[in-house]
Formats: sequence, C-alpha cells, structure tokens
Amino acid sequence: MPVYMIFEIEVKDPGTYAEYMEKVPATVIQYGRRYLVRGGAPTPLTGGWKPERMIILEFPTAEQMRRWNLSPEYLALAPPRERSTSTRAIALDGDSPSVA
Repeated sequence: MPVYMIFEIEVKDPGTYAEYMEKVPATVIQYGRRYLVRGGAPTPLTGGWKPERMIILEFPTAEQMRRWNLSPEYLALAPPRERSTSTRAIALDGDSPSVA
C-alpha cells in the first residue's frame, strides 16, 4: 500500500533551504520515492489554512518511507532544513484497491 508524506514548510532562510533542496532528491530517489508536489503556490480553500510551501512524497510502502526518513543520507541533510525552515510533516496510508 502506498504511503504519503506531506510537509508544510515555512522558509526562514531561502539560501540554506535552496542548498537542501538541491541535495535531497537524490536521497529520496534512492529509497523508492516519487514527488507528487514540490512547492508551488497553494490555493487556500477552507479553514483559514495558508501554507507557504507544500511537499508531498509517495513511497511504495511504509517501510521504504521509514528507511528514507531514518537513512544516514537524509539525516546528514536534515539539519540545514531544520535551521532554515519551520516544518510540519505527517505520513498517511494511501488507498489500496478493493478486492471484488
């Protein structure tokens, strides 16, 4: 079953965050990911939610998502993101096809 990681990001230091953005795709590709959304201008619809930047990653399995999120490659890149942004993230199970 696919798993989705959703990130809401407020960028505080664009230069440092840009360096992170250049390096991180190679790590997620290594762990079977697919970007569904990488930035763009969000359009608020309800509830007063006005995120600055959204990222959605798709992983084939929860295990692959965990392996990436805890990998030495990603953990080496995480501190610059943590310093340059305010980030909230969640993981969601995807929909699995119904068996008839």
